[in-house]
Amino acid sequence: MNDLNQQTLTPGKKLQKDLIAGLVVFLVALPLCLGIALASDAPLASGLLAGIIGGLVVGSISGSSTSVSGPAAGLTAIVSAQIFALGNSFEAFVTAVFLAGIIQIAMGCMKAGALTAFFPSSVIKGLLAAIGTILILKQLIYFFGGDRENFETSFDIPGLDILKDTYTIFEGNLQPGPLFVGILCISLLIIWPRISFLKKTPLPPALAAVVLGVILQFAMSSMGEGWAITEDQRVNVPSLFDNSATEGAGEATAEIAANSDKEDGKQEKWFTFPGFLSGDFSVLAGIQVYIAAITIAIVASLETLLNLEAVDKLDPKKRPSPPSRELVAQGVGNCVGGLIGSLPVTSVIIRSSVNIHVGAETKKSTIFHGILLVLSVAVFATYLNYIPFTSLAAILLMTGWKLANPKLFRSLWKMGARQFAPFLITLVAIVFTDLLLGVIIGMVVSLLFVKVSTAAKPFTSDESVDNDGTTRLVLAEHVSFLSRFTIKKKLATIAPNSTVVFDGTGNGFIDEDALEMIADYIKESAKEGITASAEGLDLPEESAGLH
Repeated sequence: MNDLNQQTLTPGKKLQKDLIAGLVVFLVALPLCLGIALASDAPLASGLLAGIIGGLVVGSISGSSTSVSGPAAGLTAIVSAQIFALGNSFEAFVTAVFLAGIIQIAMGCMKAGALTAFFPSSVIKGLLAAIGTILILKQLIYFFGGDRENFETSFDIPGLDILKDTYTIFEGNLQPGPLFVGILCISLLIIWPRISFLKKTPLPPALAAVVLGVILQFAMSSMGEGWAITEDQRVNVPSLFDNSATEGAGEATAEIAANSDKEDGKQEKWFTFPGFLSGDFSVLAGIQVYIAAITIAIVASLETLLNLEAVDKLDPKKRPSPPSRELVAQGVGNCVGGLIGSLPVTSVIIRSSVNIHVGAETKKSTIFHGILLVLSVAVFATYLNYIPFTSLAAILLMTGWKLANPKLFRSLWKMGARQFAPFLITLVAIVFTDLLLGVIIGMVVSLLFVKVSTAAKPFTSDESVDNDGTTRLVLAEHVSFLSRFTIKKKLATIAPNSTVVFDGTGNGFIDEDALEMIADYIKESAKEGITASAEGLDLPEESAGLH
């Protein structure tokens, strides 16, 4: 009945639901755009620009009805490392973002939307958990009262360097005021979903934490040194109209902004243009900008495709999103972002899931949230500059905790060494080397647990048909995670109202990834009128999930 009601909504009612969803997504996105820029060691304005581009540009081109794009927590480690590798030049970094967009457009045109099928979920989960771990480590600095200018990570050994910078706070630099605000904000985020009347309010907990931080910093402004939140410990977003920091962030002028220290790659201005627009092609002569571009393109595309797959499962209407078209949309967004100075954009699971749960009908909700972000920076920039860094750090600490939750470790441990070893090794390798090398190491470990020769042969034959018309898919003796693409392609050919049996009686080993895919298909196929079952397989009762 609910589906029928959804289908009979008038255009006006659909638009109303989209506008409401767009408003709620905007409220969720605003603090995250600022927080992710902070975590990325990038200008705060670049995070807001990424949110705007994700809503207006990507939202207009994407074929997804529910996905919302913007700056992603999953790219913070990549962005920080690549800005450092490019000499702390944000101008050089946005050149890499532009080139990454071109690579993504090419990937989309080459139908590379099936990219995620070749990555084992254990490695992907390790990647996400590593990002969560790095996110937590990096936010400790701000949570305990540090500011952006006093702590510079060298990235020789990322995990150790971040801990070293955090340790310096305890050598006489601990600030009780920001710490007090941070503890209250993170406490609010923890208890919010556990109190029924708060959970039912339309105010997102992340925005509530920001509002609490602003109120507390005003209340503590007259307190002594160490308790009052200083200008260096607050957001500093420039005015959209005069390219200078607004009054709420201090008395900085456009001249000061333009002449800010270029060595640390931070500037108080809205737009950062790549040098090649003015005829300076020197950055294109170095190999590092291309390494950065390839890294951003691969990781951003992988995160987008994973999120797109998760979002389609959350969509109550089960509308499929074209993955290759999404790569093109993301590529165009990153090309635009690279030309004006934004962080890279991807499809983002937090904003997308909120968009779905609030009841978005079409991608107009995504576009509307982008419009609201434009209005917020045009009208309310002064008020954004009263937000303490420690409030944003509290939000990002919770985000990191969700990505690296102990429940994920326990679920993979229970699955055995084939899943847990690649997961843990990927996580450790990323934290102590870099993301791409860590993923490669994880992939190598995964391959050690499977027979690659049988990767593309999950079935002994394409199919057999029993006397009663049942399609019987007989599994091979060994089925690895690399067979996921073949399995997925085969399942897509099964007609509605069919009966299918997965015959595992002759199977000696099936990777947990493939088993999880079959289990999910059996659960979901009934919606298409397909009767699916399995013989000789120990199907998992529940999935560990990717997020």
